[in-house]
Order: sequence, then structure tokens, then C-alpha cells
Amino acid sequence: QVQLVESGGGLVQPGGSLRLSCTTSGSIFSFTNMGWYRQAPGKQRELVARIFKIGSPYYPDSMKGRFTMSRDNAKNTVYLQMNSLKPEDTAVYYCNAFGTDGDYWGQGTQVTVSS
Repeated sequence: QVQLVESGGGLVQPGGSLRLSCTTSGSIFSFTNMGWYRQAPGKQRELVARIFKIGSPYYPDSMKGRFTMSRDNAKNTVYLQMNSLKPEDTAVYYCNAFGTDGDYWGQGTQVTVSS
């Protein structure tokens, strides 16, 4: 059973930064792609970034500029660097891994942006 474990969430002031981590129980190469999603209270889950085995990460237009997704293959870990955070970035952030044998989710990590 694949497990994804997120960490790095917390409370940050507007304008601050956080880096989220997601470590997989297996090899990161077993997945076609991995992504970060977020879900704010009362809103639908939305894609923040997605990274593939090769090439550059993909960001929806609304997420370009302040979020950077990266991967460390040796550590089976993907990261989401979040800068210039705004109160509207407050949400539970989920790690996702998509492979030929399934679609997997982490338990989520809370990010709260507030003064």
C-alpha cells in the first residue's frame, strides 16, 4: 500500500514563506506524476502544481509566480515552496501521486496565513 506523508504546514504571517514536503513509501519513479492540491473551507480542491518524471513542473495560471514544486529522487520526496503567502492561500494542502496502479493521496497538511 502506497503511503504519502506530508509535512511542513503551519501558521505563517502574510508575506511569509513555507516549504511543504511529501515523502512516498516507495520509489518516486513508480509514479507517472505527482502533484500538490489544496482545499479551502467551503471550496473545491484545486491543483497547485504537478511534476512529471521529466520536464518542468506545471502550474495553473492562478498559481504561477509564488509556488515552486521540486523533487528529490534520492529521498523519494517532492516539495512545494510557497512564497509571498496571502490569507487566501489558507487551506489544507494535499500531496497526490498518480501511477499506472492507482491514484494516491496524503492526509493533508494545514497551512494558515494570518497576522
